Amino acid sequence: MQRIAFIGTGGTLAAMGADPFDVLDYTATGVHLSAQDLIARSGLNGEIATIDPIEFRSFDSTAVTLDDWMALAALCDDLGSSGAYDGIVVGHGTASMEETAWCLSLVLSDIAIPVVLTGAMRPFSAHSSDGIANLAAACRVAGSPEARKTNVLLVMNGEIHAPRDVAKTDTLAVEAFRAAEFGPLGNVAGNMVRFRREVLRPGPSLQFSAQDFRRFPRVDICYSHIGADSTAINAFVAAGASGLISAGFGPGMTTPAELAALTVAAQAGVTVVQSSRVGAGYVVDSQCHRSRGILSAGSLSPQKARILLGLCLARGDSLDVVKQVFALV
Repeated sequence: MQRIAFIGTGGTLAAMGADPFDVLDYTATGVHLSAQDLIARSGLNGEIATIDPIEFRSFDSTAVTLDDWMALAALCDDLGSSGAYDGIVVGHGTASMEETAWCLSLVLSDIAIPVVLTGAMRPFSAHSSDGIANLAAACRVAGSPEARKTNVLLVMNGEIHAPRDVAKTDTLAVEAFRAAEFGPLGNVAGNMVRFRREVLRPGPSLQFSAQDFRRFPRVDICYSHIGADSTAINAFVAAGASGLISAGFGPGMTTPAELAALTVAAQAGVTVVQSSRVGAGYVVDSQCHRSRGILSAGSLSPQKARILLGLCLARGDSLDVVKQVFALV
């Protein structure tokens, strides 16, 4: 039987609502199960794997910090190098789970065993909770031989996703996590783990250290909308932003006022990366942007482009190197 380390961080997966029908405002109780209680009450330990609960910080996933990411990465690295486990499952709140998964995939490139993030869209206390099913699927994936070909995965609603591709696309639905552009890597059906395509570990240009979070600079996201002017961009620059992610219209366009402000920022030494607010598709590396020193985020979402840019800047990458890194994602 496979041995899995389960790291609990709270979230809906561990949440206890006021009653079994409380699936909306369950956070009002402020009650969350510990990792040990969650595994004990799930009934999964000894059934699908030997699951060792590892207590970590319990936090709301809207309040995750760079220090949390650094500590979580260090814990995963320690567990991976211990030789005691076949895989690691991280229980995480769904609000920012895609960002934590992406972050870990960039800083745990050499980890010996797979790290699988999972969560729930309905609290543990609900009659219709999806938590135990997601936890079971994540443990099966973490212990599968196929998962060892990569380093970090996200499993929700029976689907296996690459951190780069997946996004939360619905506020409440159990099928909230989707990969709009490429689809899931595979799925879990009962005790069967099936991969339909592979995602390899990051290449050298996309390998970072968790210690880079100590030097992670301010990187802000500017959201385009009709009538947007330079106010937000100028404020971010004045606040000391080293990088700006522009979440633009369609294939990566902004209002004229935003473009002018982004150009000034780029000329002043701020690294500017153009992404899209649409949620899928590629941002063209246009002549308009190249002539202004603005880089393309490719098909990365604004929030994932922010993480990658911050790590590049923390590593000391030049503008040309940052451009090459984004081209490889």
